[in-house]
Amino acid sequence: MTNHTAPTMPVVRLIPKAEARAIRHGFPWVYANELVTDRRTRNLTPGTIARLEDANRVPMGVVTVNPASKIICRMLDQDPEVVIDQAWFAARLTRALAHRVRLYPEPFYRLVHAEADGLPGVIIDRFGDLAVVQPNAAWADVLISDLVAALQDVTGVTTVIMNGTGRARTLEGLEEKTDVLVGAAPAGPVPVPMNGATYMADVMGGQKTGLFFDQRPNHAFVAGLSKGARVLDVFSHVGGFGLAALAADASSVLAVDGSAPALELAAQGAAEMSVSDRFTTRKGDAFDGLAALAEEGETFDVVICDPPAFAPSKPALDAGLRAYERIARLAAPLVADGGYLTLCSCSHAADLTKFRNASARGIGRGGRRGQIIHTGFAGPDHPLLPHLAESGYLKALTFRL
Repeated sequence: MTNHTAPTMPVVRLIPKAEARAIRHGFPWVYANELVTDRRTRNLTPGTIARLEDANRVPMGVVTVNPASKIICRMLDQDPEVVIDQAWFAARLTRALAHRVRLYPEPFYRLVHAEADGLPGVIIDRFGDLAVVQPNAAWADVLISDLVAALQDVTGVTTVIMNGTGRARTLEGLEEKTDVLVGAAPAGPVPVPMNGATYMADVMGGQKTGLFFDQRPNHAFVAGLSKGARVLDVFSHVGGFGLAALAADASSVLAVDGSAPALELAAQGAAEMSVSDRFTTRKGDAFDGLAALAEEGETFDVVICDPPAFAPSKPALDAGLRAYERIARLAAPLVADGGYLTLCSCSHAADLTKFRNASARGIGRGGRRGQIIHTGFAGPDHPLLPHLAESGYLKALTFRL
């Protein structure tokens, strides 16, 4: 084990008008304009472990520093004497695991959800004895070997894949790469049991970690409306809502997505479940697909639209909200009278109120009226820090039209 707290641990200091109290009460970040950034601090290697002091030089804890990021410090531990080593990682992972074991009978879940699980910028999704790690902050790249050793120790996983792709790493100034760190890459997609369905996760080449665990409770809610129903699953990815609906005895599911590989994985999942006779796919642009179905005079009892983040950042917000409104306008006419429309957003920048208003406007412009019967969020394996409530990115609204 390497000891990362040599007596020479660098010290970084808040400027006098920074909000030290918020950090003491659990806010996990220090922004670049709140820190004294002298030449020494600016020259720290991204991912350096340092001691944070307030403006009066009172120690506040151990942080990781990235001078290249707008979030210049992320709090690792409020104990200023702590050693960030394999044992420290093991303690965090043990705590995270205890929560997931209580939630789910099988080892398929998000094991670590970044700041809320005390590992800033680190995402770990678990697929049985395989784990996919996304080190989206520089410090996790630097200490990846301690993290992975602790992960194997605590969970017993035999394969660990690093998925270093995505916008978050770019913001941290990190290179994109995918690597097998422990074990061997699986020969094909990994079957994942969830809500009575079987999903095929492409952990090597899929989006993010290969599967979205966050929608699990929303899949379950919509599946509960789908018995005997004709279901349309738009932006279906690997069949999230559609396969759950089939497991709940939907009469038919049509999955629409722009990605042929995703639809192929969805079809493989349907085959694993022996429901291929009730499952069909269409590849193509979702907006065009919705318009085409309307022209064909098709209607469905349950329609779900779960698009990618249209508003990933503040500058994209207005265009994103227009896209959500357009989705709702195109989808609403396809819902049979008394049927259900579920609209989802995974955009950080679009809060629930803005998303709800855009969706309601779109339904109205689509010539329909509806009542909201359910508002869903990410599952409990995606905990939130109260101080970062905006990290509750996922929203799912179900309307009865």
